[in-house]
Amino acid sequence: MIEPAHPGLSVTQQCELLGLPRSSYYHVPTPEPEENLRLMRVIDETYLAYPFFGSRQMARWLRRQGHRVNRKRVQRLMRLMGLEAIYQKPNLSRAQAGQRVYPYLLRHLAVTRPNQVWAMDITYVPVQGGYVYLCTVIDWRSRCVLAWELSNTLDASFCVRAVQRAIARNGLPEIFNTDQGCQFTSAEFTTPLLAMGVKLSMDGKGRCLDNVFVERLWRTVKYEEVYLKSYVSLVDAHAQLDRFFHFYNERRPHSSLNDATPGETYRATLSAAVNQ
Repeated sequence: MIEPAHPGLSVTQQCELLGLPRSSYYHVPTPEPEENLRLMRVIDETYLAYPFFGSRQMARWLRRQGHRVNRKRVQRLMRLMGLEAIYQKPNLSRAQAGQRVYPYLLRHLAVTRPNQVWAMDITYVPVQGGYVYLCTVIDWRSRCVLAWELSNTLDASFCVRAVQRAIARNGLPEIFNTDQGCQFTSAEFTTPLLAMGVKLSMDGKGRCLDNVFVERLWRTVKYEEVYLKSYVSLVDAHAQLDRFFHFYNERRPHSSLNDATPGETYRATLSAAVNQ
């Protein structure tokens, strides 16, 4: 989709038009062997069904499915994919050195209006010959996807770009909820939000249900889009996901929203809040 020899548009301009970071276009990740990529796809599908599987249980499961793997290999691939077993761990209040972890603010909170709570997370997406990472910002009340980004790397910058785009389009949330991943505890991510007066909320370590609506979104994205396709590149994945998120926001009825779409619900509740 990017044409390096285009007579009228530079690579930079084409990336801007596609909403694709230039670094993602130029970045060439170290390729994984084809066998590992197939195994990562199986791990991803298994983890989505059984998120409490750690590397040991995942290795046992894969061996029972006929895969010749050991725990160290599965552990490395799960770490590469950003997957971690969900279970309650000791010392949950202990933060990493230099990185503050904020308390979870959503327990027993009645979320009744748009922009009251936004949530964000990252998931793994396979592409031909490799993999990329997807992050989304959703409005907790309406389930509307406000912004999203793809990246070849798991740094904080692509998450920051998604947040900046969501704020530019929709204003500020009152509370921003994430997990305790290093992308979200980094100063690059937290400092701008705190400076704008946004309250930060973080899930308990290993508690996926603290961010349940993003987890449900991942199931929808994987089963209704990603697993049905075979993206040939990051640019192809970007174009296909752009179509899917438009469908998800504007055309796909949501049972918990009385069969309205997330986009309809977001705009309707936003209008009602403004008129009060």
